[in-house]
Amino acid sequence: MKAVVQHRYGPPEQVLEARDVPVPRPGPGEVLVRVRVTGVNTPDWLTVAGLPRVLRLQAGLRRPKVPVRGSDVAGVVAEVGPGVADLRPGDEVFGSLWTKSVSAGTGTFAEFAVVPAGQLVRRPAGLSATEAGASVMSGLTALLAMRDVGRVGPGRRVLVNGASGGVGTFAVQIAARLGAHVTGVCGPGNVEMVRSLGAADVIDHTVEDYTRGARRYDVVLDNVLNHPPTATAAVLAPGGTFIPNSIGRAEGVFGGLTRVARAKLMERGPTDVRSVECDVTRENLDALTALLASGEVKVIVERTYPLDDVAGAVAHMMSHRTRGNIAVVVHTDG
Repeated sequence: MKAVVQHRYGPPEQVLEARDVPVPRPGPGEVLVRVRVTGVNTPDWLTVAGLPRVLRLQAGLRRPKVPVRGSDVAGVVAEVGPGVADLRPGDEVFGSLWTKSVSAGTGTFAEFAVVPAGQLVRRPAGLSATEAGASVMSGLTALLAMRDVGRVGPGRRVLVNGASGGVGTFAVQIAARLGAHVTGVCGPGNVEMVRSLGAADVIDHTVEDYTRGARRYDVVLDNVLNHPPTATAAVLAPGGTFIPNSIGRAEGVFGGLTRVARAKLMERGPTDVRSVECDVTRENLDALTALLASGEVKVIVERTYPLDDVAGAVAHMMSHRTRGNIAVVVHTDG
């Protein structure tokens, strides 16, 4: 099969190469998926670049331990491993092989990928493979941030910094659907798009610094971390929750991890600072599927790339100018 392999750290066009590799075999509780579409997410470009450099202690010092990037997947079941009874060859599925361990999984920037059966659900007929393949990490992160971590509901005031990105476009829609008054922060070219997703107010960050404004919020989801954590926490209403969801700058040895550390240290004080993680479970995937199938939450896909141009897709993500999500189309049949 063809897969895009990373042989060292650096610019995507220099370190990613399409190669023929053996088709992986599913083990107990696993499924072999013929990949139709996959998505590009933040962990992909960070690992391609090897930034911040301190993360190489976990991912691999000279090259990543796992050579194939990608975690989100939409495709068709090709083979099931021992113990898998609820999925069968021919089923259209979507999900993710993402885990907290960077060494897990075979990567989805490939024609076939092995995925734990418990991290896949059947794809509903009304949801395209492109939408499904680009939705999982961003969609689940936003869903868990709004529903579980932020406990968003009617009347809550929510600010989403980075509202036009992958997680942000989902978070705006989900928070609005939960009844919140949503303020989105984005660049000038995305103001109308963010408003169309359900934001009651939109702040153009080139015109206004939300950390200097008078408005206060019950929940702040920060997908950019371009302000000191203390400045962002200062816009919280009493009892409000700050959810940092970015490492900020990636360059250098530590990049923005020092700012992340300062945010984490605030958890020990009076500010309610909480983390969000992409927890890929059947229950969470079912909840995301219901939202997408209802049509009330849409997957914003800015652009699709072929498997042969994964480097271009990753470079696009690295530009930090992505509107919504980026998809990589592997198989177009069906």
